[in-house]
Amino acid sequence: MILNYIWIAFFLIAFLMACGQSLFYGNVSIWSEIMNASFTQAAFAFEVSLGLTGVLALWMGIMRIGEKAGAISAMSRLISPLFSRLFPGIPKDHPAMGAIFMNISANMLGLDNAATPMGLRAMQEMQSLNPEKDRATDAMIMFLVLNSSGLCLIPVSIMMYRAQGGAANPSDIFLPILIATAIATLVGLFALCLKQRIRIDRVILSWMAGIAIVVGGVAWIFSGMNSEDAQKWSTFIANFILFSVIIGFIAAGMRKHLRVYDIFIEGAKEGFKTAVSIIPYLVAILVAIGMFRASGALDIFTGWVESLVGSMGFDTRWVGALPTMLMKPLSGSGSCAMMLDVMQANGPDAFVSKLAAAVRGSTDTTFYILAVYFGSVGISRTRYAAGYALLADITGAVAAVAVAYLFFG
Repeated sequence: MILNYIWIAFFLIAFLMACGQSLFYGNVSIWSEIMNASFTQAAFAFEVSLGLTGVLALWMGIMRIGEKAGAISAMSRLISPLFSRLFPGIPKDHPAMGAIFMNISANMLGLDNAATPMGLRAMQEMQSLNPEKDRATDAMIMFLVLNSSGLCLIPVSIMMYRAQGGAANPSDIFLPILIATAIATLVGLFALCLKQRIRIDRVILSWMAGIAIVVGGVAWIFSGMNSEDAQKWSTFIANFILFSVIIGFIAAGMRKHLRVYDIFIEGAKEGFKTAVSIIPYLVAILVAIGMFRASGALDIFTGWVESLVGSMGFDTRWVGALPTMLMKPLSGSGSCAMMLDVMQANGPDAFVSKLAAAVRGSTDTTFYILAVYFGSVGISRTRYAAGYALLADITGAVAAVAVAYLFFG
């Protein structure tokens, strides 16, 4: 329901902004800019879906092999103590558990192309347990919020952008991003546990402590490396694990004497159908975001905030990263563009540039995730998913600001 109102609000605000521009400033070209943005974003939505087709076919095929070979069930048993508590509506040995585990693991390693197909597979498995096919279950919402909080141990892409921009030390935002995204994930998780009345027992607390130790360990290891070594080793570790999963699934299939090629084709066909099914949902959300941005509403809001913060006597340097903060839940490419624009205007080593990078890596793209994942299984009643996902977003943004001031002051 919240997503429905937000979607409508994008169009209404864009229309009112265009009316104001025309009536008070004589800017009639704003209408062309907004409509051009709608056409551009509609085409972009199709391109995104088209680009996902091959990746989805690949990973849906691999996942099907893992499912038939029993490898995903083995993973489910490994993490069942935690996931059986966070996802009480899913049976312990259900394939959804393994798919959820693989999706979250891929996100933590920064493997977006692998995480999305695994996430779509998880949604399909959860939908098979859903008695109301158009209504999101508690398990789906928990899964979506964990994705939106975007816990990522190794933000390779952001370090790469900073290196390309000429930053003196591109990996200096590694620790701030790690801390901010961990805080966002923990807040989103605990808030949902309270909402869904999930008891936070010893098992959940021990797993959270384990995640904190892993995050701290990764931070300690990579903080001692230069940017080139950090990118090289993080890329190696992520892709080694990913390729090992593929080999492991195929080996498990061979051990059971399965026709792994035929099973792969079966899963790949499902991946193709899934990619086509999400096109309408992506068009809906990306067009609305594009028109909202083209109307100038985002720029005006940023100006108001800067004036308000300045009038209260607070430091306004962080406001320059506000467009990245606001765009992050709406569009991954849009927030990336905002971050690069800040870096270009202020230099890659300016405080606001480092803050924008920290914000960009603190959480994932909420509305894209909601549109793609819910759209892939035909969920129209998303309940409180958007609200709690945005809570994680806001937490991540605030944490990024605080950590940036702590590290870069």
